[in-house]
Amino acid sequence: MSIVAIVGRPNVGKSTLFNRLVGMRQAIVDETSGVTRDRHYGSSEWNGRTFSVIDTGGYAVNTDDVFEEEIRKQVHLAIDEADVILFMVDVGTGITDFDQIIANILRRQKKPVIIAVNKVDTSDRMFDSHQFHALGMNGDLFCISSAQGHGTGDLMDKILELLPPAREEQQELHIPHIAIVGRPNVGKSSLTNALLGEERNIVTPVAGTTRDSIATRYNKYGHDFMLVDTAGLRKKGKVHEDLEFYSVMRAIRAIEYADVCVLMVDASVGIESQDMSIFNLIIRNKKGCVLVVNKWDAVVKDTHTMKAYTQLITKRIAPFTNLPVIFTSVTQKQRILDVLNAAAKVYENRKRKISTSKLNEAMLPEIENFPPPAIKGKFIKIKYIVQLPTPAPSFAFFCNLPQYVREDYKRFLENKLRSHFDFTGCPIQIFIRQK
Repeated sequence: MSIVAIVGRPNVGKSTLFNRLVGMRQAIVDETSGVTRDRHYGSSEWNGRTFSVIDTGGYAVNTDDVFEEEIRKQVHLAIDEADVILFMVDVGTGITDFDQIIANILRRQKKPVIIAVNKVDTSDRMFDSHQFHALGMNGDLFCISSAQGHGTGDLMDKILELLPPAREEQQELHIPHIAIVGRPNVGKSSLTNALLGEERNIVTPVAGTTRDSIATRYNKYGHDFMLVDTAGLRKKGKVHEDLEFYSVMRAIRAIEYADVCVLMVDASVGIESQDMSIFNLIIRNKKGCVLVVNKWDAVVKDTHTMKAYTQLITKRIAPFTNLPVIFTSVTQKQRILDVLNAAAKVYENRKRKISTSKLNEAMLPEIENFPPPAIKGKFIKIKYIVQLPTPAPSFAFFCNLPQYVREDYKRFLENKLRSHFDFTGCPIQIFIRQK
């Protein structure tokens, strides 16, 4: 698929235009400059042609901000990837030093460049837009208002004209979505970068570096899925900025859309209450789960440390303990492929369908050996079991008196299902229905 990159200095409206082009509020927009930090991908469709759009962080130099150097790298990577570059400037401020620097970089590229003069809301401002010809770019100049949508249709027509001819593209199949979630600064972006083998997401020691949920297709070592890096989820009381509130909402939405969630925890800290909140969110949404204990290289270990740590985790996350626990060091690249293999296995388990005959063959003898306890002299008879056609494993047990089946017996049924069929990493729902 062809790629269009939106570049420009901070706060000229790149993310607003990006959201308009992809048709949804996918990138966070705020008046604070430097909100977008990573390259952010979306898909846009115009006149029957689909292409990818990259939103980049604002390009700035000579600042003390720890993120600026990383943002510059991300902008250069986006320019390298793109087929067409959309250079955004602000008519209200005119040509700035940053605009000149970006223009100098783009003039050296052998790629088509379009200048999008943003915030042209009135006819007076249209005259002011001609000053940007002084940047010496060969590309066309378009007056737009990314907030209002003025001029974006002509801009899209020009983008299509400059894109390389469309190749016959295969229709994209539904591929698994794996979301990497956890508290801030546990190594989520570092894991994504290590798996992809490139600096896809910005990594700094500052908690809360990632703000958007960044999705990238991963197709290596026999795996093919979307890998989603999310913002760290911290306690509501500690979310002070509006920006962070939006970031947390995006991370929660990423969990809702995911098939499998990789929950990362810090080995040196252990499982805290916030980790448990995220874990419960994954279980409530009936998503597959892989627990990754990162920074394992920083822990003083002996022969039994891993076993003791696993038991501690199992005790904490009970009753749902049937999930893979992997100890990694992302910086040392220890066991990171095990994370992928475990996530792929959990995905297979989550979509596993068992025939009614096999279910009854395995479960009815177990129920006969240990029937539900009688209540008020009434005996409960479970007649048969079926798997329901839901995305996550769900089973209906048909009996004569469903109202008398207790929660502890439902847990017994779940444990027996797990012992006969492999549902590692997947929450199971048990429904008791009237026969």
